[in-house]
Amino acid sequence: MAKKMEPLVIASKAKAILKKAGCNVAGDALDGLNAWAYWLLGQAAKRAKANGRKTVRAHDFMNL
Repeated sequence: MAKKMEPLVIASKAKAILKKAGCNVAGDALDGLNAWAYWLLGQAAKRAKANGRKTVRAHDFMNL
């Protein structure tokens, strides 16, 4: 079984945004959002390193 990742997203805030949009929130939805956040951070770090930087900047989160 995969190790559970530390939550990076405030669950109550994410649920409130989805409910305001008229959506229900499944039990695994926030796990998926959290996994995507970890992936996105990893991709931004790779892009910064590929550009010779140690500092992640806003544009590193843009569509790769």
